[in-house]
Amino acid sequence: MKSYQIHLIRHGMTEANQKGQYIGSTDLPLSQEGIGQLQQLSQHYRYPGAAVFYTSPLKRCVQTCNILYPDITPIAVPGLAECDFGQWEGKTAEELNQDTRFLTWLEEGQQTTPPGGESGKDFTYRVCFTFEKLVEGMMRTGTTEAVIVTHGGTIMTLLAAYGIPRASFYDWMVGNGCGYSIRITPGLWMRDNVAEVYAKIPMDQDGEKDPQSEYIINLAREAADRAYGRHEK
Repeated sequence: MKSYQIHLIRHGMTEANQKGQYIGSTDLPLSQEGIGQLQQLSQHYRYPGAAVFYTSPLKRCVQTCNILYPDITPIAVPGLAECDFGQWEGKTAEELNQDTRFLTWLEEGQQTTPPGGESGKDFTYRVCFTFEKLVEGMMRTGTTEAVIVTHGGTIMTLLAAYGIPRASFYDWMVGNGCGYSIRITPGLWMRDNVAEVYAKIPMDQDGEKDPQSEYIINLAREAADRAYGRHEK
């Protein structure tokens, strides 16, 4: 049976990422360090190819796609954009940790909306609706492989919603320039809306995952634990 592969890649580093700021709808470019990191990764590791390339319309994603795939003109998809953090855009968790609304948002997620921003519920609906339409389009046209260059929050939301093995939102943290490959089997997708997460991105030249990406992902998860106060119950 035909299956469909989608490669989800997080954009490269921005200055805001380096400072630990919440940046969603703000249209920042990649930092020079972020550009250099992507160039190094693309030289030493292998990124998957595809028949079609989609990006969030924000500069940092379009730039990332252009660096990793210089001969490709991606299709910008507005629904893949990061969450709008409203008044919290550009601020760090340390700057916000005295704001009770921020602490409630960390605890409740979808039930709370950043002031002037987008609720977790609305963000999840937007991203999942967009993704399902892309999958539908791939199946309709027989396009069996696609790359999506987007944001960390978008990737985490999609994998928490559809990915198997099942894992929570923060378990899908991913480093800049890294990501996951998923496989969609039509029967399972139509019945259960699930996608198999089968590989990390990038891989080395022999098809093995980049050991640096695992290190970056572990660091990101540790940072999330510290920032959000996660603990095992």
